[in-house]
Formats: sequence, C-alpha cells, structure tokens
Amino acid sequence: MPAPPVFFDPSVETIAEDEAETLEQLTATLLRISDVVFADSRHAFRSVHAKSHGIIEGELEILPNLATDLAQGLFAKNSIYPVVMRLSTIAGDMLEDGVSIPRAIAFKVIGVDGDRLAGSETDRTQDFLMADGPVFSAPTAKKFLASLKLLAKTTDKAPGLKKALSSVLRGVEAGLESVGSESATLKTLGGHPNNHILGATFHSQAPIRYGDYIAKMGLFPVSPELIALKEKMVDVGHDPDALRTAVRNYFETGGGTWELRAQLCTDLKAMPVEDASVKWPEDLSPYRTVARITATSQDTWSSDKVRRVDDGMSFSPWHGLAAHQPLGSVMRARKETYRASAKFRGERNGCPMHEPRD
Repeated sequence: MPAPPVFFDPSVETIAEDEAETLEQLTATLLRISDVVFADSRHAFRSVHAKSHGIIEGELEILPNLATDLAQGLFAKNSIYPVVMRLSTIAGDMLEDGVSIPRAIAFKVIGVDGDRLAGSETDRTQDFLMADGPVFSAPTAKKFLASLKLLAKTTDKAPGLKKALSSVLRGVEAGLESVGSESATLKTLGGHPNNHILGATFHSQAPIRYGDYIAKMGLFPVSPELIALKEKMVDVGHDPDALRTAVRNYFETGGGTWELRAQLCTDLKAMPVEDASVKWPEDLSPYRTVARITATSQDTWSSDKVRRVDDGMSFSPWHGLAAHQPLGSVMRARKETYRASAKFRGERNGCPMHEPRD
C-alpha cells in the first residue's frame, strides 16, 4: 500500500543565504537575452520560451468525486473552466525548428476564485508551466544561472552552426535512448528528437503546494489521435516554423483530450522539494488524474490569438491560488524573472500584459 502523502509545511523549503543575489543575476542575464533579441527583431519576446508553436483554447474539467488527498485547492470540487494553452520551445531566441530543443506548454485556467498568492491578489487565473521531460536541467536556481550565462553568449549567433550541431546531437541522443538512457543536457543543447509536439507528455518538473500536500503535475495526451503523434516525426528541412505548421494543420480538422495528473510527495528524501533535477519515483507515488482538458478544431495561430495571448498575456506559476504556491529554488526564481520579462515585453511592444478574468 502506498505511503500517505507528506503534509505541506513552510519548512520543506530551504532558502540559501545567497539566493537573493542569484535571483538578481538570473533576472539580469535573462533581460540581456531579451535585449539582444529585441535589437535584432525590434519585437520583444519572452526571455525563455520565446518561440510559440501554437495557441489552443479549450476547457478544463475538474473530475468529480476525487479522493480527499486529491480534492485540494483548484481541484476541491467538480467545475469547468476556460483554458488557454501556449506551446513553445525553451530558448530565448527565435531559432528555426531545425534546432531541436525541449518543448513546453503553459496553460492558464480562467475564472478561478479563492485565496491568492502574493502579487496575484486581483487575478482570477491559475497557471501551470510544464516541459516535456520529468526533471529540470539543473537542481537549483544557482546551478541554472551558471549554464544560462553560457547560453546567453550564443543568443542570436551562428544559427547555421546551431542547426548542424542539433543534427549531430539528435543522433547521439537517439543512440542513448536506444539502450534505455537519455541526456537532459544533450536535449537542451539541440539533441531533442524532432517528434510532434502534440504527442508529448509534459511535467511541471518542480513541485507546487497541493492544498494540504505537495505535488508535481503532469499533462498526458489521452485521446487516440494525440497518442498517435508521440512517435510521429516532423520534417523540419524547409520550414523554419515546422512545429507551428504541424500544430496548425492538426487542429484544422481535429481536436484532442489531455489528462492533468498530480503526483503527491510521499517521501521528502526520495522526492526532494529543493532539487528539481531529481525524478520523483512513480513506484512510490504514481500520477493520478484530477482534471481533463479538451480542445476542438480551431486556428492555433490566428492574428487575434497572437495579439491576445502570445503578445498580450504572461504565464507564471506565481499567477494562482495560495493553495498551489510554487515550491523550491527553481520555482522561487521564476517569480521575479518572469515578472521582469513580462514588464520588458509590455514596455517594448506597447502592449501591457493582462490577466483574463472570464
């Protein structure tokens, strides 16, 4: 029988003495990336996850009759909410899709009421941010800063070389995966397989408070049409925006269903809060479904969606309920860095960020 979930307590977080300095340097480094991209394109993009591959609008339904340990916060009762989903890749510059790097999804649940996180008091949204791997590329914000400083130096430089390197790294990564291994580092540098983004499973990688408990979240494709895309490769040879094209083509005639699942922390040693590079063992605590997202046929890259969502909205795990407070070093770092990135975009593009209320 699985162990009971660990109760949330503020003591599960450990803040390093130099964390404030780390967060200051992270913000400055990310804004330098945005500055370089803006100077080249005259349009301000996100400091990370700059390139969008589609905007999907749908509905999220909280499942009825959830077990007590799952019926927490947003998921306390059966409800249906509008949801906006943004698909992206992780880089801060606008790379051709021939440079194959990890994919991500951010989605905003709209019309959510309840006690709010600091800085989000007037909002009615709950955001979730996920990537298509179970762990973050660094254990802490400080370790991530070291690698980010190196990547920042390559922003908007040598796109042809990046594309060639990506091809080589994809071959190396494929070899590792053929023997049951994988490398988050190789994927981050360009070795990610060029599979269809709509077939991906996404993970929060870092934990959040889950009402009385602690959890990581995952978004799993469950409709047969989406599952079929898991192994489908996308031809990126002649289309710099091949993933965007693939998403748009799929949703011209199709739709899909995903399950949102929670993995509750049952052992703080095996499932640490402060180290985002550790995969929480599913044999200790499996992912359990708490909600379902459905989306029907639509244009995923209309000019209206680009204006309203890609340029006009920001996504942050700190937009949300106090019951779902982001936890750990990596999550704490996102509060100020994402706020600064949104402010930068709003000022440069003349389009202040807005949070939808209904």
